[in-house]
Formats: sequence, structure tokens, C-alpha cells
Amino acid sequence: MQKKIYVTGMDDDSTAAKVDEAVKAVAGVASVVSSAAKCQVCVDFDESVAGIEDAINNAISSTGVIALG
Repeated sequence: MQKKIYVTGMDDDSTAAKVDEAVKAVAGVASVVSSAAKCQVCVDFDESVAGIEDAINNAISSTGVIALG
């Protein structure tokens, strides 16, 4: 499943790279692309993994960025 998550607090490419690294570490995530310019994180993940959407949001939050949806 692909999901676009809008975020606040991702002000530069360095922060986007940290978000990418954190989200890629979540089990079941196939790919992730973060864009500071668009304030969004696009994630492709296995939706059959229990709790994966919460885990992705927690990974984003762990970098100091706030996931909006």
C-alpha cells in the first residue's frame, strides 16, 4: 500500500534524510521518499503487518517532525 503523509517541522533536506532513515527501519516498509519542499513523506508498505501505520507515524515523530495524516 502506498500512503502520502503530510508533516510539519521537516524544514530541510537533512531532516528529510533523517525521516527516511527512521521510516525505512520500520518492519514492513518497502520504500520511503521524504520531501521537505512538499512537506510530505510517501511510504510504500505491507498493510498486512499489524500496527505498521502507527509504527510509521512513531518513526516520523521520533525525528522531531509531526505527522498530520
